[in-house]
Amino acid sequence: MTTAAIIVAAGRGTRAGGNRPKQWQMLAGRRVIDWTLDLFLGAPGVDRVVLVLHAADLDLITPPAEVLVTVGGASRDASVLRGLAALDGQGVTRVLVHDVARPCTPPQVIADVLAALDRAAAAAPGLPVTDALWRGVDGLVAGTEPRDGLFRAQTPQGFQYDALLRAHRAHPGGAADDVEVARAAGMRVVITPGHADNLKITTPEDFARAERILQKQGVGMDIRLGNGYDVHRFGDGDHVMLCGVRVPHGRGLVGHSDADVGMHAVTDAIYGALAMGDIGRHFPPSDPQWKGAASHIFLRHAVGLSVENGFQISNIDCTLVCEYPKISPHAAAMQTEMAAIMGLDPARVSVKATTSERLGFTGREEGIAALATATLAKP
Repeated sequence: MTTAAIIVAAGRGTRAGGNRPKQWQMLAGRRVIDWTLDLFLGAPGVDRVVLVLHAADLDLITPPAEVLVTVGGASRDASVLRGLAALDGQGVTRVLVHDVARPCTPPQVIADVLAALDRAAAAAPGLPVTDALWRGVDGLVAGTEPRDGLFRAQTPQGFQYDALLRAHRAHPGGAADDVEVARAAGMRVVITPGHADNLKITTPEDFARAERILQKQGVGMDIRLGNGYDVHRFGDGDHVMLCGVRVPHGRGLVGHSDADVGMHAVTDAIYGALAMGDIGRHFPPSDPQWKGAASHIFLRHAVGLSVENGFQISNIDCTLVCEYPKISPHAAAMQTEMAAIMGLDPARVSVKATTSERLGFTGREEGIAALATATLAKP
């Protein structure tokens, strides 16, 4: 049993706006067609993929070797027929037909259609209609319609290959989807569960909706973790700067800048997640202009680089290691200050402390150490 997926991508999609067909527009850092193609290249049970393109678009993509590309027709059903014809003689027994404008299809929707084809000639996902239905005349409500038994059709729609090929060849054309073609040929179509995330991009507003769905699904997200570590020794002074907060203490911390060991560790964690080195690379201690500099300058720079590279900071975790000063009375203020500098909700910033049980240089009260972890995500 061999299953192929036909992705119909030859339409022009003018209602979606933009200066190019919707399948070639950007969505969460990639083109719509790239998201949709990956759905089926990675789908269990799908052995082959056919991409049906407009003749003018053939040079816009170099698909993987296992993807067969063919030129579509003047209508959707004509394009599907050309995709089916491209598979003729290749031993395909089942076929899925999918709209390229549905890049968020959950894998379970695909799996359910395939499972239904084990016992049926045709299957397609649908969502029960839950809204009230009106008939309108001249902008006025002219009546209501019962919604019992009504479904919103989705794709992929699945069929036994030979049956769908015969049905398309016999159909006069103009069908809204392949279920209509199949039913015209007398095929019984099983309804499988659809999903609200299986959005078809149709209008400009749908791009933002689709991006939110992809973010929720975590599909294709680039998630980075970075670690930071810093140490500063005690010297003369009457306070220490820790995570942006002035904490009274009998000694200060010695450093080229203001020696905010916690903020330095967080800054290095962000640089590390970006694979962009550390504070010393961006603000060399040999440069006198950074002598005594406030550490928020470094942190804001790291945050800015993450934004420039398309990343969002998901959360920050900083641990201060010292015997004294005691951190807990100031932890909430540190959390608030760090969140403000990074433009984050304070709930995404953790500042806590521990001791080294009187061991090592922190145990001997010679200085303070800090460890930090930063999580960055790019949709």
